Parts: sequence; C-alpha cells; structure tokens
Amino acid sequence: MGFSQILYSWTAIFPVIVLLYYFFRKKYTDQPVSSTLFWSEIMQETRVSPYLKHLQKNALLYLQLLALLLLMLALMNPYIYKSKIAGSQVVFIVDTSATMLAGKEQATFELHKQEMLSLINDLNGRPITVITTGHAPIAILQQETNVNAIEQAIQALQVTYETAQMPKALDVAQAFIGDASTSVYIFTDALDKMQLPIEKDTVQWIVKGAAKDLKNIAITRFAATTDGKAAMALVQLRNDTKEMQQATLTLYDADNKELVSEKVNIPSKEIVAKTFKDLPVTQTMTAKIDANDDYLVDNTQTALLQTTSAALVVDQSLHQLIQKGFQAIQPNVKMVPALQLADNKDAVIVTNQVALLGQMKKPIILFGRDDTEKFEVAGNISMTNDALFAFSNLKDVYVGALYEGFDSYKTIATVGEEPFIQLSPEGDIIVLADIEDTDWPLHPSFPLFLWSVEQQLLESSSSLGIFAPNEERVVALAQGEWSVYSQDDEFLSTVVNGILTAPIKPDTYVVRSTEEEKRFIVQLQAQERVIEEGTSYTIGALPDNGQEELSKSSIVPWILLLVLLLLVVEWEVQRRRGFTN
Repeated sequence: MGFSQILYSWTAIFPVIVLLYYFFRKKYTDQPVSSTLFWSEIMQETRVSPYLKHLQKNALLYLQLLALLLLMLALMNPYIYKSKIAGSQVVFIVDTSATMLAGKEQATFELHKQEMLSLINDLNGRPITVITTGHAPIAILQQETNVNAIEQAIQALQVTYETAQMPKALDVAQAFIGDASTSVYIFTDALDKMQLPIEKDTVQWIVKGAAKDLKNIAITRFAATTDGKAAMALVQLRNDTKEMQQATLTLYDADNKELVSEKVNIPSKEIVAKTFKDLPVTQTMTAKIDANDDYLVDNTQTALLQTTSAALVVDQSLHQLIQKGFQAIQPNVKMVPALQLADNKDAVIVTNQVALLGQMKKPIILFGRDDTEKFEVAGNISMTNDALFAFSNLKDVYVGALYEGFDSYKTIATVGEEPFIQLSPEGDIIVLADIEDTDWPLHPSFPLFLWSVEQQLLESSSSLGIFAPNEERVVALAQGEWSVYSQDDEFLSTVVNGILTAPIKPDTYVVRSTEEEKRFIVQLQAQERVIEEGTSYTIGALPDNGQEELSKSSIVPWILLLVLLLLVVEWEVQRRRGFTN
C-alpha cells in the first residue's frame, strides 16, 4: 500500500483542532441537591460499566475525529497493488471449448470474462491481441488500444463448443509476439506446462485455469439402432468424481416423450454401460442424466435411428472375427464365396478384393488388399475427427503390418506415418491391414468401429449423420438451395457449394430444400466430455527498468463511503441527545 499525495498529510492539524476544542469547551459546575436517595444506585451503575459511560459521553468526539482522519487519508490518495501487467504488449488466448461451461455458481468462461474486463483497466495504453481457440483459431482483436473496443469484444465472446486445440492457438500467438516483450494470458480450464513454448525470455506466460474441485458425470457413448419393428439403445456413463454417484438415466423419443427411466449407481472413476431393448421406433432418441455435477453439457446426447435398407454381404475368405463382428451387429448378414461377390450389386460388400472398388452400386468395405504385399510397421495410431471414430478410440491398438495406401484417397487414421484407414471419394472404407496382424479384436473399439461403419454405409438417405460443433463437411445433396434449421424451425445458415457448416451447439438439426429434408446431429467430441483438474500458474518474468510494474488501485471511494456512514451515525447520536444540547 502507498500514498500518491503525501503532501496532504498536513491536514492532520484538523483532528488536533477538534480535540483542543473538546479540551476547552464549557464545563458544568457542581450543584448541591437536597436528596441523595438515588445516588447509591447511580454510582453502582457507573462502577459496573465505566467504559460504556465514557463512550456514551464522548461518542461525538470519537466519531468526528475518525471522520476527519479518514478525510485526511482520502486527500493523500492511498492505493493498493491490485494486479501486474508487464511488457510492451498483451495477448489474451481465450479457450472457447465446451468444458469452459463447467462451474459451480458460475461457469469458468464467465469468470474468465470478468477477469479479462478487470485486466483491461491496467493496460495503460499497451496494445492487446485477443485470440480464440478452435479448429481454426481467430484473432478477434489485433494490437488494439481502444479500451471501449476491447471491452465490447470481450463482452461478445461466446463458447463455440469446439475442442480447444491449444497448440494451434499458441502458434497464432507466436506470430503476434515476435521479439517484443509480451505478457500472454491464457484463459482455459487446464493446460500442461509442457505445451508452452517457453524458449523466449521476452514472454511471460500467465495461465488462468478452472476450479480444482469440479464434479462431472458424463454420457460418454450413446448409440441406438432399429430393425424397423423395435429399437435398441446402448448408453455408457462415466463418473469422474472420487465418490460413488447416483444418476437418473432417461431416454426420450423425437417428440420429447419419455421412453424409459432408470436410476444408475456409478462407482468412482468407473464406466457403467446400460442396454435397453424393445423400445418404440422413433426418428431420433435422446439420452439424459440427472446427476449432481458441475458440467451439464455432457449430460445429454442424441442419436439418429435408421432402418437399414441395403443388404450386407461378407466375403467368406475374410477372418472369422470380421464375419462374427458384423453378424453381431446386423443379423441379416450374408456370407458369400469370393467369386460370387460381384453378383451382389445392390449390397454393401465386405472384402479384400481391390478390383471391386468402383464396380458396385454401393460403397464397399475393404479389410486388407489382394493386389499387393504388406510390410511391417511400428508406431502409434493417430486419428482425425471423423464420424467413424465417434465411439471408438484406436490409440491403444497394436498394428504389426500394413498394405500400401491409395494415393487419391483420404487418410483418416495412420500408424506412425503410414496410412491405416482411408476413405474413397465414392464413400468406400478401406482398412489397410489384415485383422490377424493386429490385436484390434481384443479392444472394445473393434465392434464399435464395425457398428459405425455399418451405420454410415447402410443408413437411409433421410440422414446426414453426426457432425462436430462448427465442423465443415462436404455433403451429398441434390442440386438446389439447402438451408439449415433448428428443431424450433429457426433458420441458421445455408449450404454453399455442397459444404455444410454445422451449428456450434449440440442438438438435432434439419437441412431442408423446397422438396426434401434431412436430419443431422451436432455432437460433442469425446475430449469435451472430460473435465480436467484446473491449473493456474505463471512462467517467466518481464522486468521494466529492473523492476516489475505493478498496477495501482485507489481505495478513496471506499474511504468516502465510510465517512458518509460515520456522518449518518453522528447525526443519529446527536438526535438522541437532542439538538438543543
């Protein structure tokens, strides 16, 4: 704490004058009275509470002295060190992912916005750059010095539900930092120190994280399918807390009518799976949990139900684990000899015959290749954010050998640097490995991947599938104008050149033309269903002429408020004594 107007300390003479006035004020003389009947009682009360009597007698003196001392203090303009911003410029990196909505009384995102607004008062003319995270980080402000513009931009910030992808945002920030001394504030929930590029001495990193005691119970998986007569649903719940939690799981149909409800006990740090059969057929099905947690966004998930119309044919020469896997998912799977596959023009075929690519009416599923030799590989599996991996994580799968990939096909999973799973422009799905060269069937992701493949290739044309928030994707739509609408029939956007940009909020949406409509779902990515323990820390220091710069916050308004309160109390004391006295 300090004083910026120490010269006004001479005003201390005013309290001294008031004190002298009380010393020389008029004194009353003793007056003898004719009766002492009540003296003993009065003297007894005085002896019992002499300090209270003294305070009552001199209350006005103390109140006036205190008010004058506070006014003198206000003239000296005391201040406290409130916050610290060093460097010649400031960069804000704002995490706008869905997990920022977690919080107790208030979401982490709103708390961070309040902190940003308080920090801009300490910029003192420094330029500020504000960067939001996401698949494509955006610099919404660049070297801005106008405080009003900065405040408006911060107030307008919104959660986009996209995965943060913080390394991309850090790369964008590096372009603005350059060689200038910079304070970089990262407003997120949790960030590992190892992700920060701390090789520069001219950058101070200040990470503002979420609270450390947030609770989360999440729906991690939800799938629903139907044979046209009845529906079946699979729900996985995870408890990230340190205690057993109870949640009420409820399934709803497309009209928000309750289908089934059940209380579920979830052990600490465990995953519980629930299966529901013989449910009514509906276009969409929504799973919701009612639980005592601090993150509500992952408590709801929606799935599209489609009746499969195309047949599924599996090559008899493929490994039995592939045959059994598809049979468990699709009861009507047919096993056909390799030489007869070409006769099933209207079916979706599972084979390793490369010659069938582009020859069938429906996309095919290729496991391995029969036209080339495989080679040994080593390395971890990396995946893109494709819908095929919405329910299956392949990171722990071992792959010992691969076939050569197709140059013109899109790679959605790799082993090291080599393609592992590809998509053709016609929609074919190619797995460039023999199943016996992997331990994939030992993992839960194998049947879930087969289910995703079956859903993507066999679902009817009334659905566009599952999208991530704000995802851009080329969709197969007929010629014409198509628009995106919410469930409440609110217009949101248009499809331009066959590219659909999904809305940011998870929900069910409709793409509509003048003659047709298709549904699709925007769903949280798996990373946004996990709450990490909040982390806040500072790395590095920026000296200003050998000393760090501290911002000063005046406390004069609080002093004046206290003086006003003292004047009110003084008036009340005077009123009780009587103004004539």
